[in-house]
Amino acid sequence: QVQLVESGGGLVQPGESLRLSCAASGSIFSIITMGWYRQNPGKQRELVARITGGGTRVYVDSVKGRFTISRDNAKNTVFLQMNSLKPEDTAVYYCYAFWQATDYWGQGTQVTVSS
Repeated sequence: QVQLVESGGGLVQPGESLRLSCAASGSIFSIITMGWYRQNPGKQRELVARITGGGTRVYVDSVKGRFTISRDNAKNTVFLQMNSLKPEDTAVYYCYAFWQATDYWGQGTQVTVSS
């Protein structure tokens, strides 16, 4: 079983930056795929960024050039550096992990970009 704990959300002004962290804990014995999803009220949860154990990265088009996903394999921790934040980025951000054919989700961290 994997537990995911997110941190780093908050309230910022447009153009500012935030760095989200997600630490995976539990009985983990392999490199896992991890990523970030986000969701606003009334909208579908969407993939923001994903990174495999081998370092392959995928981003939604709206954040390319602004967000960077990275990981620390030794700690099974994934990061999301969010620069040039826009009001449209406001959402609850959920950490995601895929390990041994199972999906895991964090409880979410709120990111609010004022306008």
